Amino acid sequence: MTGVLVLAGTPIGQVGDAPPRLAAELAGADVVAAEDTRRLRRLTSDLGIELSGRVVSYFEGNEAARTPTLVEALLAGERVVLVTDAGMPSVSDPGYRLVAAAVEAGIRVTAVPGPSAVLTALAVSGLPVDRFCFEGFLPRKAGERSRRLADLAAEQRTMVFFEAPHRTATALAAMRDAFGPDRAAAVCRELTKTYEEVRRGPLAELVDWAAEGIRGEVTVVVSGATPGTAVQNDPDSLRAAVAGLEESGMRRKDAIAAVAVQAGIPKREVYQVVHVDE
Repeated sequence: MTGVLVLAGTPIGQVGDAPPRLAAELAGADVVAAEDTRRLRRLTSDLGIELSGRVVSYFEGNEAARTPTLVEALLAGERVVLVTDAGMPSVSDPGYRLVAAAVEAGIRVTAVPGPSAVLTALAVSGLPVDRFCFEGFLPRKAGERSRRLADLAAEQRTMVFFEAPHRTATALAAMRDAFGPDRAAAVCRELTKTYEEVRRGPLAELVDWAAEGIRGEVTVVVSGATPGTAVQNDPDSLRAAVAGLEESGMRRKDAIAAVAVQAGIPKREVYQVVHVDE
């Protein structure tokens, strides 16, 4: 009989948010794979439990090499519990590679549902929650970030992003340029922790606020585009949209491609409009 892979959600802030099953699964696991073994030790101490199984590290730097070993343990019948620093494994954290390998090997995969920064931020944002998408972390490079946001400018679902505190102001400015200064958003900082803060407002206002500096874990929620807010097909609107993306640091070729997606027309039509006077 094969074992079971358990994806265990861990608190994103207060340890009291840990689901009751978490302690039982950790205590009874044959193997606990942890993104940070030191944080795991603190968590088990807070939960008042001792681990009987062996502990291995499983993080971005070693997950490719360690996955086959964990699959072997699962095939041997062991119960492997995977935990990350906070929240659900595989959601912008290590885990997907192991899940995919376990599924391919015919191993049962289950989860201990737990806290999620994505859903928590979405729920407290005050923005529509009936349809949403999770976009994870934006690219660090300005051009790539601008292109990603340009592709999302016409997205009508509420969007959820993760961001590092030292890049939050830059990311918000890029969102303002791509989505418009009046697009509603919420910056959720240190969710469920002592200094939890949720700042709501139009992107232009949030950019000014973030300029003073932000600390802690950050999740950004941005409202989707309302119908009709995509780039219009008239020449003046197309040229203005391309110029705006160029001013934000995007190459003209990429700006033309992004505007074509937003306007729903071929790239050559945008190219012709932009270069008509040249």
